[in-house]
Amino acid sequence: MLGHGRIVVSSRLRTVPNPLRWLLLSVGYLLARLGVIAPQRVERTTDLAWPRIVTGLARMSKSAADVAMVGIALGPAAIAGVGLATPYWGLAFGISGGIAGATISLVSQRYTGGTVRDLSLAVTTCALVTAAIMLPLGVLYGTVPEWLIGLVGNDAASIAYGTDYLRVLALGVPFAGLNLIGSRTLVGADDAWTPMMLRAGGAVVNVAINAVLIFVLEMGVVGAAIGTVVANVLVLTAFVVGFTTGRLPVIGEFPVTLDLEWPPVTRADVRDVLSIGTPLVFTNGARRAAQFPMLAIVALFGPNVLAAYVVARRVRDLMDTPGWGFSLASSSLVGQELGTGDERSADTYGREVLWFGTGVYLISATIVFVFAEQVGRVFVDDPSILPLVTTFIAVACVSVVFRGISGGATGPLRASGDTNWPFYGQALGLYVFAIPVAYLGAAAVPVPGLEAATPLGIGALYAALVLETLVPAVVTYYRFETGSWKVISRSYRPESGSSPGD
Repeated sequence: MLGHGRIVVSSRLRTVPNPLRWLLLSVGYLLARLGVIAPQRVERTTDLAWPRIVTGLARMSKSAADVAMVGIALGPAAIAGVGLATPYWGLAFGISGGIAGATISLVSQRYTGGTVRDLSLAVTTCALVTAAIMLPLGVLYGTVPEWLIGLVGNDAASIAYGTDYLRVLALGVPFAGLNLIGSRTLVGADDAWTPMMLRAGGAVVNVAINAVLIFVLEMGVVGAAIGTVVANVLVLTAFVVGFTTGRLPVIGEFPVTLDLEWPPVTRADVRDVLSIGTPLVFTNGARRAAQFPMLAIVALFGPNVLAAYVVARRVRDLMDTPGWGFSLASSSLVGQELGTGDERSADTYGREVLWFGTGVYLISATIVFVFAEQVGRVFVDDPSILPLVTTFIAVACVSVVFRGISGGATGPLRASGDTNWPFYGQALGLYVFAIPVAYLGAAAVPVPGLEAATPLGIGALYAALVLETLVPAVVTYYRFETGSWKVISRSYRPESGSSPGD
């Protein structure tokens, strides 16, 4: 059954004509000729990575579309308002993403070295832990959104837009968290196709709903938030049906069907999920939480600078989508090798996927850098703000390359359960370097005229964008090079040698 699942997934991936897979393979084979990655690993890595990249592109395009649509309909203040609310959604996503990191670690090892019951317990435990955290967080967002937005913003119009956006968005928080668990379960079982189809399809539905609600019904930021909630509910429904019945119409067969026998959790699984997931929660939380003081600092420069900064981060999020694929492909492939006890192959996969992904980052960042002004015009058409937006986008192109290195190094660490060091790197980069540097830039702005920021002040914001990715890349890559993660993985490997399909 295990082999059958892989054959089904691989055949579906290879028969779908798409330019992204062809581009990734082209880069991979070029790197293979240079000796960076073995040719036989290029195709397997690509087949697992590209669907996840498509998912990321769809989701980040949705996020960028939210900003572009409300900007076109309502102006820079609405862009700033959505930007003030988004970190709260991102914080919830980051927390659930940490638990989802534990999911892919445990599922990938149990998929090659465990039983159906082992795998199911890992998934249901992760889902219940996620729900226990996301439900109260959603209630908090929906109950006091104006107070939360007011902690970050200082412009009345931006705060009003952000409040309306967050109040509705709160309803989707639990659904988004559980969707991550479903997605990582399938990726850990060597199936990146199914979550791509479900979550990318959800993003397309989201954009379509947004267009109608924002431009036809004139619901503004509330319409954008409603689209996000509805899309996440639909996607979670599809995951639940697929895992319980084993297949979905159009999508096809799931590689694993969950065993829902009682009890749905065990103390040992809770312990494993928390020990692996907690550092990842802190890692993601550190990155997401840092957006609050950072946005508060950027807001001191005025709404135009804040809008330009928000646009640059959206563009960087889009450029960062290769990391969605390569980091998770690395976690899955490395975890499967560790599950069989082959630490040498696990190390090779981790190293080669890291540099494969970094090569893709370099190419995409260079292209966006060259066309930074044209990209900026998608979001703003005001000539007074366009040069500022263009410069921020160019800096984002530099910073995103380091995100590729840190994401590639995090993949093997996450697969092995060695998840503390990504947190150290993230916290160091954001709280010791990026935020203090940005604050120094704000201090250079004369208090009577905050809107007219000095070049020195804005230059500090550029430096902060780079430092928040450079420092984690150095720290995480150092940990990967030590090889300690292979030793740590031994305590998380399943004792059984049978596969979930047996």
